[in-house]
Amino acid sequence: MGSTHNAISYGCALVVSLLLLLLLPLLGEAKGCDMFTGRWVEDASYPLYDPSKCPFIRREFACKRNGRPDLDYSTFRWQPQGCKLARFNGVEFLEKNKGKKIMFVGDSLSLNQWQSLTCMLHSSVPNSPYNITTKGTITTFTFQEYGVELKLDRNVYLVDIVRKKIGRVLKLDSINDGHNWSEMDTLIFNTWHWWSRRGPSQPWDYIQLGRNVTKDMDRVTAFKIALRTWGKWVDTVLDTHKTRVFFKEFHHLITRALWGEPTARSCAKQKEPLLGTSYPGGLPTEVRVLKRALRKISKPVTLLDITMLSLLRKDGHPSIYGLGGRTGNDCSHWCLSGVPDTWNEILYNYMA
Repeated sequence: MGSTHNAISYGCALVVSLLLLLLLPLLGEAKGCDMFTGRWVEDASYPLYDPSKCPFIRREFACKRNGRPDLDYSTFRWQPQGCKLARFNGVEFLEKNKGKKIMFVGDSLSLNQWQSLTCMLHSSVPNSPYNITTKGTITTFTFQEYGVELKLDRNVYLVDIVRKKIGRVLKLDSINDGHNWSEMDTLIFNTWHWWSRRGPSQPWDYIQLGRNVTKDMDRVTAFKIALRTWGKWVDTVLDTHKTRVFFKEFHHLITRALWGEPTARSCAKQKEPLLGTSYPGGLPTEVRVLKRALRKISKPVTLLDITMLSLLRKDGHPSIYGLGGRTGNDCSHWCLSGVPDTWNEILYNYMA
């Protein structure tokens, strides 16, 4: 009898232990999971939504509608090492964020992520009424039934551009637009791509720091100063007990030689991700600058460290199926559905 009882007890303990082992990979951030180191795996249950059923999707991201014939790029899931991301649940997201305001602030990659999240949520509640309004630089997508506002502020430098007699001036030590951000419940910031722009697409004529005005300066240095200004704004103005702050990393333009495909025509006709867990070219200098800047901020800012996982996705860009069509070759933005959905799944895991 005693041996039977011991055997049953041992069996129960074994079952419990196995269940715990199975559950551990699902606990994500709570158990210190590194969500940003991993690999892309094919998953027949992806994509999370059909982009053709997202009625407000912008043309530059609608690769399927623009004629892209292969759709395998949308069937990959990000698999972190040692854990598993909780699958995005749009209804749960809306319920947990009832009455709240979530804002993306940055450049067109912020637009890409914001558009992704609006499509992900709409596909979860397709019959729920929504409203889209634009005032100045801010576009607001409201899920009226839940009172959830998803906002986008197109502020590509985070610091100010002002008009003076001499022309347009990029002020590295000024953030007057911060009043648009301080009342949000969640903020997701992003900047870099515009810092390297020159010529007609550059939206300023001079750079100012303090009283010093100059025609130009080293762009990485300017970027570093602007991040310092933004960090001071977070520390002095933002109430992080009320507002959770994220900063989304960025990726530089992909380089085909680093894929081991020197004859490839940029990102055009790429149909598969890079294998493995690291990008052959390593991380760009600007990422290290950003990480150093964030470490100097005393208030909590969560880094969405998505550069590496994004660089692996040479197949996920619009290329000729973006805004420019066959006369363009967009290797900066992302098809939807696609990689930005993963950024939002990671955001969802942090916010859960």
